[in-house]
Amino acid sequence: MENPITQLEQLTLNSASKSFLRETAKWTYFLSILGFIGLALMVVFSFFAGALFNSLPETQAMPFDFGPVMTIMYLVMALIYFFPVYYLFQFSTKMKMALRSKNDEDLAKAFEKLKSHYKFLGVFTIIILSIYFLFFLLAMIGVAFA
Repeated sequence: MENPITQLEQLTLNSASKSFLRETAKWTYFLSILGFIGLALMVVFSFFAGALFNSLPETQAMPFDFGPVMTIMYLVMALIYFFPVYYLFQFSTKMKMALRSKNDEDLAKAFEKLKSHYKFLGVFTIIILSIYFLFFLLAMIGVAFA
């Protein structure tokens, strides 16, 4: 009886699998390029948003200069958004290289980048859901004591 680990080490890609991976690499490349364009627009807009919010008159709702806050918020969002886009780009380029060179190490590196992409998205989703849950709890506490 063969060891399951040995069976996995002998896993081969048939032509249909290679075709699917090639097409996936093309789409992830396209999406990552759009992501980089979106990042550039977000960075540019962060400075315009800062100028826009600086031009608003100070009121009781906004007693301080809100422009730098908006610029920093957009830059932080761009920084956070950079990592999944970068991992997706790395996956696509490494997958194309692996399929061209037929190198198992390049294939493993490509899948490592795809894992990093989804791991980042998963952890970020958990963080955002936790923040939503915390806000919900705080709102319920506020309603209970109001």
